[in-house]
Amino acid sequence: MRKYHHLGVPTDKARPGEQYIEEFKVHVVPFDRNPYGIEWMRYEAGSPLPELVRKVPHLAFEVDDLARELQGQELLIAPNSPSPGVTVAFIVHDGAPIEFLQYDSPEKTT
Repeated sequence: MRKYHHLGVPTDKARPGEQYIEEFKVHVVPFDRNPYGIEWMRYEAGSPLPELVRKVPHLAFEVDDLARELQGQELLIAPNSPSPGVTVAFIVHDGAPIEFLQYDSPEKTT
């Protein structure tokens, strides 16, 4: 199963409701605070995330088998857990970053 989840858009403008993720040096307005599922991401200098993610919008999909989705793909960001209950990873497809999210339990999905 692969289901559309959100659109991540890099920005240099501070926005109300930003949450800071220190590990990645990024300020994020969660997608669920936007009626159209836009996740605004403002990166600080020195963010360890790849330039492609910091500069190019990404599409995100909820998946039920992250390992299967990553097979044969160009891995951009290895699987990690940015928040409890979810594992994410990024690939590159046709030059664009794509995010996959796998939730630990069905009740934690969108």
